Amino acid sequence: MQNQDAKPNFEFVALMASLMSIVALAIDAILPAISQIGISINSPDPIDNQLLITMIFLGLGVGQLFFGPLSDSFGRKPIVYSGFILFIVASAICVLAPSLEIMVAGRILQGIALSAPRTMAISIIRDTYKGDYMARVMSFVTAFFILIPVVAPAIGKWIMDAFGWEAIFYMQLFFALVVCIWFWKRQVETLKPEYKIPFSGSVFKDGLIEFLKYRETVAFTFISGFITGAFLVYLSASQHVFEDQYGLPEEFPYIFAGLAVSIGLSTFLNGTLVLRFGMRRLSFMALFAFCLTALLYVAVFWNKPNPSVSVLIAFLSVQFFCLGFLWGNFRSIAMEPIGHIAGIGAAINGFVSTVLAVPIANYIGSFVEDTVWPLFVGLGICGLIALMLFAAFSKRPLLTRKVVR
Repeated sequence: MQNQDAKPNFEFVALMASLMSIVALAIDAILPAISQIGISINSPDPIDNQLLITMIFLGLGVGQLFFGPLSDSFGRKPIVYSGFILFIVASAICVLAPSLEIMVAGRILQGIALSAPRTMAISIIRDTYKGDYMARVMSFVTAFFILIPVVAPAIGKWIMDAFGWEAIFYMQLFFALVVCIWFWKRQVETLKPEYKIPFSGSVFKDGLIEFLKYRETVAFTFISGFITGAFLVYLSASQHVFEDQYGLPEEFPYIFAGLAVSIGLSTFLNGTLVLRFGMRRLSFMALFAFCLTALLYVAVFWNKPNPSVSVLIAFLSVQFFCLGFLWGNFRSIAMEPIGHIAGIGAAINGFVSTVLAVPIANYIGSFVEDTVWPLFVGLGICGLIALMLFAAFSKRPLLTRKVVR
């Protein structure tokens, strides 16, 4: 295992990002194809078709409950392989689906499958690093990870136009195969033999009891859920907003890419700033700005039609710039005290935050029919709840400057 205070090497960061990026590819590459998929499976309602995005997150949350405890017993690598095998089956269901219900089932199964490499990437990082160094690695991993949402919609549209929407799923399978082979060849097992927990029916119960001992871990798990839910509203409704409300189907992949760049830039900056200011102080300031931006939009455009697309993009860019300072830091704060149960800890953290996010996104997304205003109401409410939890449960002072030695 690596020294937990050592600098991360490029290949490790890129490989962990690739494991997580398959999730982004499975979600974002089909965004331009949702209307075509809806036609093929006899589901013309764009609100109903948002389920093709949100329900994969349900699978991601549920799958972690199985794969996390299993990884603490059998190691990280076997779990990654099993997830890739299940992903093949799930993708076949999606391609052959005759109806929205079957397609949604396939998407849930895709989410369950992809929760394995996603959760194991986080567990491997926690096995290898700790503290602010872990937050730094998570930031760099997320920065690489953001490259996929930048290009995925454009690639998905090109593939759909050339070969049909089914080919998008074949492209995802090819990418997953390449990453699986790379992981098999280059990544060592990071779970030390002395940390392996014999598998039994009490593994999850004991892990949950241990998890609940740490108030900050529990609090930041819920905080992650509210922020993820807010973002998931945008993710599921973005195609409807830009293609239907604004009439920009050709420009949508590029708008989506530009907003993803905003997240990537701040995530990269977080990787360099977190050692100077500390992950708690940095993420608290970003969360405050996140809430302020959403509430400003709500106040300015109350009872008004959608603003120009440039104004909307400006507000979303600020929001997403803030997100880059939140996700990796929130996950690192939650995981910091529970390195001794990193597998089950990451599973519980991911399950609660993701499953909390899905109903939030489905409920708020149902209001984003004729205007984008409800989206910012949701962003503001979720941000305020997260901010109150942050202030109440953070163990360390938020406004004292971190001293770097």
